[in-house]
Amino acid sequence: MGVFTYVTDATSVIPPPKVFKAFVLDADQLIPKIVPQAIKGTGIIEGDGGPGSIKKITFGEGSEYKYMKHRIDVLDKENFIYSYTIIEGDAIGDKIEKVENEVKIEASPTGGSILKSTSKYYTKDDYELKEDEIKAGKEKALGLFKAIESYLLANPNAY
Repeated sequence: MGVFTYVTDATSVIPPPKVFKAFVLDADQLIPKIVPQAIKGTGIIEGDGGPGSIKKITFGEGSEYKYMKHRIDVLDKENFIYSYTIIEGDAIGDKIEKVENEVKIEASPTGGSILKSTSKYYTKDDYELKEDEIKAGKEKALGLFKAIESYLLANPNAY
């Protein structure tokens, strides 16, 4: 098994509490509403929504994947930290055992936010991730973050 770690940063003009609420706490309702072609639906299938809960994400018709399940590991509303582990689904295929993700949203000096994301890919056997596989995943995640930011900018009273 190999472990590959990738770090991504993104910035937003929106303050951390608002970004965290939309991007993490209300994601199950908001994301299918603003990007239905990417995410058809999400929901808790086990637990109460806190750590240990299992979420299922059903991808939209525009996606190459059908679904994935992830376990919530940390949900720290005060420090704007969300960690989860992708544990099942065609999005991770048969070469990856799991993917651990941590998202931290920090205040930027300009009053906006800095989203810091760390992903650890645990591969099966001696499989090595290719840079283009990681790049594609990063671009999708960043696109989702920017779609939420655009929604918040267009709807300033939404949160």
